[in-house]
Amino acid sequence: GERLAKPERGKMRVHKISNVNKALDFIASKGVKLVSIGAEEIVDGNVKMTLGMIWTIILRFAIQDISVEETSAKEGLLLWCQRKTAPYKNVNIQNFHISWKDGLGFCALIHRHRPELIDYGKLRKDDPLTNLNTAFDVAEKYLDIPKMLDAEDIVGTARPDEKAIMTYVSSFYHAFSGAQKAETAANRICKVLAVNQENEQLMEDYEKLASDLLEWIRRTIPWLENRAPENTMQAMQQKLEDFRDYRRLHKPPKVQEKCQLEINFNTLQTKLRLSNRPAFMPSEGKMVSDINNAWGGLEQAEKGYEEWLLNEIRRLERLDHLAEKFRQKASIHESWTDGKEAMLQQKDYETATLSEIKALLKKHEAFESDLAAHQDRVEQIAAIAQELNELDYYDSPSVNARCQKICDQWDNLGALTQKRREALERTEKLLETIDQLYLEYAKRAAPFNNWMEGAMEDLQDTFIVHTIEEIQGLTTAHEQFKATLPDADKERQAILGIHNEVSKIVQTYHVNMAGTNPYTTITPHEINGKWEHVRQLVPRRDQALMEEHARQQQNERLRKQFGAQANVIGPWIQTKMEEIGRISIEMHGTLEDQLNHLRQYEKSIVNYKPKIDQLEGDHQQIQEALIFDNKHTNYTMEHIRVGWEQLLTTIARTINEVENQILTRDAKGISQEQMNEFRASFNHFDRDHSGTLGPEEFKACLISLGYDIGNDAQGEAEFARIMSIVDPNRLGVVTFQAFIDFMSRETADTDTADQVMASFKILAGDKNYITVDELRRELPPDQAEYCIARMAPYNGRDAVPGALDYMSFSTALYGESDL
Repeated sequence: GERLAKPERGKMRVHKISNVNKALDFIASKGVKLVSIGAEEIVDGNVKMTLGMIWTIILRFAIQDISVEETSAKEGLLLWCQRKTAPYKNVNIQNFHISWKDGLGFCALIHRHRPELIDYGKLRKDDPLTNLNTAFDVAEKYLDIPKMLDAEDIVGTARPDEKAIMTYVSSFYHAFSGAQKAETAANRICKVLAVNQENEQLMEDYEKLASDLLEWIRRTIPWLENRAPENTMQAMQQKLEDFRDYRRLHKPPKVQEKCQLEINFNTLQTKLRLSNRPAFMPSEGKMVSDINNAWGGLEQAEKGYEEWLLNEIRRLERLDHLAEKFRQKASIHESWTDGKEAMLQQKDYETATLSEIKALLKKHEAFESDLAAHQDRVEQIAAIAQELNELDYYDSPSVNARCQKICDQWDNLGALTQKRREALERTEKLLETIDQLYLEYAKRAAPFNNWMEGAMEDLQDTFIVHTIEEIQGLTTAHEQFKATLPDADKERQAILGIHNEVSKIVQTYHVNMAGTNPYTTITPHEINGKWEHVRQLVPRRDQALMEEHARQQQNERLRKQFGAQANVIGPWIQTKMEEIGRISIEMHGTLEDQLNHLRQYEKSIVNYKPKIDQLEGDHQQIQEALIFDNKHTNYTMEHIRVGWEQLLTTIARTINEVENQILTRDAKGISQEQMNEFRASFNHFDRDHSGTLGPEEFKACLISLGYDIGNDAQGEAEFARIMSIVDPNRLGVVTFQAFIDFMSRETADTDTADQVMASFKILAGDKNYITVDELRRELPPDQAEYCIARMAPYNGRDAVPGALDYMSFSTALYGESDL
């Protein structure tokens, strides 16, 4: 209350400052930053600074402990206020001054923690005084928070003192954080109790579920163990239906309950263990193992039940099925035997022909195998009747009577069948003997007739043969045929003999056999007629074969004659071709030597022509004789002609090539050695001996002769330039001549233009021009006129009338400018 004393002077002041400094040191040690204040200001009573320092201390000790989310103390406190008042719509705490002016912020803080202390709903935003006072009074009375603030003062100030409000609010924070601890403790107790209640509920549920499940098992087992059979299919089917319902509808939920029970039991034990409670012991007889045992009993009882039901149903079903099967098989059999006895007693065989008898026998055989097949059914019918007796079928007596009747009738059918077969076979034997002879006649007459027709056809057959072997083959075959004629005549007489025997038998036994043979239409008369014809044809065939034989011999002579010549001419042409090729490749001696050599070849080839002409004559004869093949030679005329033409062309072309090389060499001043080197390179890269190089081969050849053609763009361009010179028509090949021309242009003396100029200069007596007279005096006439016609007038300073420019002319000669 009292004002600070006036500052005192003198010695006392030093002690005071010393005392205050001790306090300040302590405060500083606690981490309070003191800005622009020292002991002197306090001792001298600087009110403003002292209050500021006190606020800093309050801030450090009252508020600094509040650390919400590690923001600074002031921000922490503000954040705490915002969180606590968040649910209150009409409170919006943004700072520690005007946000608190209407008092609702203070009331909200109290109501949030102690709702019974304030009737918050009755407060109004436009009555700040009441709100502030309510809050201050309640805080003082119930929360032990002293009234630090004055309501009128807050309402009356435009912006209440921030530090004052902050200090006051921090009291609420400290008051309520205590309450928070108590609340936490209460929560913990509630939680523990809740766990216990939940566990007890789970135990109760387990006991209930276990009792229900055991009760259901106890009720179900006797039903499954009842195995008293019913007499009707329907009643048994109903039992099966009930069992299926049990498996499909009633049991699955119980399986789930049992599973759930075990899960619940395990869950409960885990929960107890986790919350340090003793394990759960179910009451007597309701352990999981008890339930598992009871369940095992249920499964055991269930095990045989469905099988028993199905077996019973199967037995009843089998009886019904067997009885039905018996009736069905008996009916089928009875309808089959109907009328069979009458059929077996017919006497239809007494008027039948042999073929009809045979048909009746076939039919009877078919019936017998049909009868045998029915044996099986009769046995099945008896077996079913037997089984029905054994299974105590209610209607057995009528089944047995019907079965007996079927068996008796079956034995009778067997006896009748036997009798009929014997009668049919007797009749067949009688007719068969006569038939046999007809058949034998037919069997032998047909092949003999065919043989005669074939022989007539063969004897008149035209033939085309190409070789002596073929005609000899035909002659041999004909001789073999002639050798078979005596045997054939014997066969003819035997066949006619059989026919005579038939006639005898028919007369002896007076059998009425329609008169003709049913197996053939060939009469003895026809056989004799054809035989006569065959005998006439034989000598004619002899004649034709002889003529052809002579013709083939002549053909063979022609073939041999042609072959002998062709086998000489063909290889001769081949050899000459190879020799010419070698001359142009091997280059022995000078080009002139080669030329002489080649001209000798040319002469020998021209002299060979008559041999070719002679061969052509022989060839024509062969063609006229229609001879198409010749095994004596592999050469055809066409081969030889083509070879001959190639040879003539090649020698001419090769001579021309050597002449051109001589021209080239002389014109360009290439030495024989260089020429040989070019030829050697060219031949080396002309791998297929075609006489030309492809672009890649040509490039390799150039490189071998020391041309530097790089693999870069520059090299490509250089090579393209060279190709345009050597292959101006873009054919993609380089001939030897083109290659020589190119090489000579590249290697000939490059100074020739200068040399010619120097020569003219001598003729001109060292002048830069030359006159017509000088040219005519120094050069042969035609060459002088050539120069005069082409030289341009000389225009230099030292020119005289009629002066000619020999320099530009010399340059032009070498293609370096236009003539």
